[in-house]
Parts: sequence; C-alpha cells; structure tokens
Amino acid sequence: MIVLDCNAAFAMVRGTQEGKALEALLLKGEGIAAPAFLKVELANVLWKSVRAGMVDRREADAAAAAATALVGEFFDDEELVVEALSEAVRLGHPVYDMLYFVLARRLGATLFTIDRKLQGLCADNGVNCVFTDDEF
Repeated sequence: MIVLDCNAAFAMVRGTQEGKALEALLLKGEGIAAPAFLKVELANVLWKSVRAGMVDRREADAAAAAATALVGEFFDDEELVVEALSEAVRLGHPVYDMLYFVLARRLGATLFTIDRKLQGLCADNGVNCVFTDDEF
C-alpha cells in the first residue's frame, strides 16, 4: 500500500524525473491511498501553476483529474486531523504534511513524497518512505 502526497502526485502527473522514479517503484495492482486533503492541496498547486503561466486552465484541469485518478481510496481528513496536529506540534512540521505521515503510519504503508524534510521525519520516526535520490 502506498500513501501519495501532493508533491509526489504532481511530479508523477507532470512526468518529472522524480515522478517517473516513483512510478517505477509502484507494484502492479498496488493500492494507493491519500487523505481527502490531497484534492485541495493539489488544486492550490495547480492554481499557482496557472497563475505563474506554467500551464493553462485546461492543462490544470487535466492534471487534477489525472492526479486524483492515481488514488484508489481517499480517507476522511477528520479521522486524521487530531493525530496530525499532535504530530505537527511534536515534530515542528506543518499539519497538512502530517496528514500524509499519519495515514501512512496507520496503514503500515509507504509514503511517496519528494519533500526532503518530510522524508527525514519519516526516517526518524519509523514511517516507511521512499527516497528518490541519495542526497539527504
């Protein structure tokens, strides 16, 4: 089981080097989960991309649909937020990233993220996480 965060989903949809590396690590038929918040966070990233002129509205809509389609099961944020807040305070890291961290831990899943700080927190706290490079 994989928990996919927003930056990993965005990289996979954009076909970046890191996104391709993550795709290569997926096992055929492996389940992918995410907090429902992924949709909101992704929409914000895409809005910023449109605003910066990196993509047009149609491309943003297509990327949102493609990234959402990667996820087989979305989990209710309300079920995660209390624990995510507790971990955010304990670890000094934003709550929105802790939603992914907590979900991966609860499911015994591997977190796909390209956020180096979040990767480090996973490594330091026993949450399985994939590293796409050796610069850490």
